[in-house]
Amino acid sequence: MNEQQRSLLLESSTRFPPPKGVKLSYGTAGFRADASLLESTAYRVGILAALRSLKTQSVIGVMITASHNKVSDNGVKIADPSGGMMTQHWEPFADVLANASDSSELLKLINDFVRNENIQLEGGCPAEILLGRDTRPSGVSLIDAAKQGINSIIGATARDMGILTTPQLHWMVRAKNKGLKATEQDYFEQLASSYRCLVDLIPVDNRSHLDGEILIVDGANGVGGEKLEILGGFCEGLFIDIRNSGKTGGVLNEGVGADFVQKEKVVPSSFGSNDVGLRCASLDGDADRIVYFLVPQHDVNTINLVDGDKILTLFALFIKEQLSILLEDRDGRSNNRDHARLGIVQTAYANGASTNYLKTIGLDVSFTPTGVKYLHEKAAEYDIGIYFEANGHGTILFSESFLSWLEMRNNELSSTSEGSEKQNAALKLLAVTRLINQAVGDALSGLLLVEAILKHMGWSIQKWNHLYSDLPSRQLKVKVADRTAVVTTNAETIAVTPPGIQEAIDTQIAKYPQGRSFIRPSGTEDVVRVYAEAATQEAADNLANSVAELVVKFIGVAS
Repeated sequence: MNEQQRSLLLESSTRFPPPKGVKLSYGTAGFRADASLLESTAYRVGILAALRSLKTQSVIGVMITASHNKVSDNGVKIADPSGGMMTQHWEPFADVLANASDSSELLKLINDFVRNENIQLEGGCPAEILLGRDTRPSGVSLIDAAKQGINSIIGATARDMGILTTPQLHWMVRAKNKGLKATEQDYFEQLASSYRCLVDLIPVDNRSHLDGEILIVDGANGVGGEKLEILGGFCEGLFIDIRNSGKTGGVLNEGVGADFVQKEKVVPSSFGSNDVGLRCASLDGDADRIVYFLVPQHDVNTINLVDGDKILTLFALFIKEQLSILLEDRDGRSNNRDHARLGIVQTAYANGASTNYLKTIGLDVSFTPTGVKYLHEKAAEYDIGIYFEANGHGTILFSESFLSWLEMRNNELSSTSEGSEKQNAALKLLAVTRLINQAVGDALSGLLLVEAILKHMGWSIQKWNHLYSDLPSRQLKVKVADRTAVVTTNAETIAVTPPGIQEAIDTQIAKYPQGRSFIRPSGTEDVVRVYAEAATQEAADNLANSVAELVVKFIGVAS
């Protein structure tokens, strides 16, 4: 590190002293805390992003958001060159960087890390970082702090992309590194054109279904409502009534949003008796999650939830159908299986009824520990990998080899049997690869794909919701003396320690028809989480309480 670089870092870092007595940790959501505590962290993440760009010689993203958290919180996270989350290998350095006590310690950490990672600070390739933020007022000062961190690394350039959904920023980073156009306008145009392609390929018999029907969307008083309104203008024939857009008052994520709807199973603000039986959807605060719901006639304050498990199932059914058509030979048998390994990835929190349904229709279902990074990594092992969490966060990944094969197959069919059912199947799959955001879960692209598939199937939301009935479930948190006493295996479904606890849990499970339960240590607080499901709600509640008592017995409560 030369003297000019050293002086620049020392001078800029003095403007952002870390808050006293606060220790932050970089997780799946990046750094997240009360916004008043985050200016020094945003500045230091700016430095981290610049170093990451120099290391990878690629464009990197920095997003300022706290997603579904309350409006007084905020967060900052990095998007890697693929558009996905920052590599876990760099997370320990992110932690020590954010928690460095003063400028001298900060400088030493950077100097040592640059040497260990062989990052060329002087005379190397320039660094480029795209920045975005959601609608939180605190985002303005945090973006400025991140820019100052980026600008403190010589040769690094910060490009402020303005107010964005989190998935838009990730999409832009991915597109930029693929050499594609990567503006917000390009994002809207790609999604809209792919949606129109899918709709134009709908069978004639189904084309009238849902035409003119309005989709009512809860925008969580966040950035998603604003962006969906713009996107809707690109999508002819898509009728959307956006409520809780944030334009006319209302607080971000307060009594609104996908997280609130999915957890509380009640209608968000601005919904009620006039919406009975209509197709409704809810975005979360930064529009990386979406759930659908129905307002039932018998109780207009509650909902029938159509969650991420059912969105996954809808996507899987459609893709499986198109693959079957495309891969069918003249004798009606499927071939070319090597080019199209379709896999479903879930966590233990997926409702057992969804898993059973997916297996019944012949799909390969895998499980990972809780967390998007595990789901995404596993889905990438398939030619087509679909993952979703019940909370509505998920996406579809297509391998490069499958995309190449699909393009080639479509070209063959266009010259030999243009307009055939097989070619239409290839075109539909190609449209899906361009519509879905393969970088991260994206509520806007997910919404368009759901709407297109429902039109294709000729299904109402009621028919979709009746694919299977969720098993009643219950989740509990038990405050314990030491959450690390619980160690799990088999995608968190089996407790290895404390010794004997799994056998005791199994004994309780055996008492209830369709019973299933597991425990896992929280990654964010000193609690052990308990999940239970069974044939009735009373049974699920009793099973969860019994397992919670076992946790207390084997581990002990917090003092």
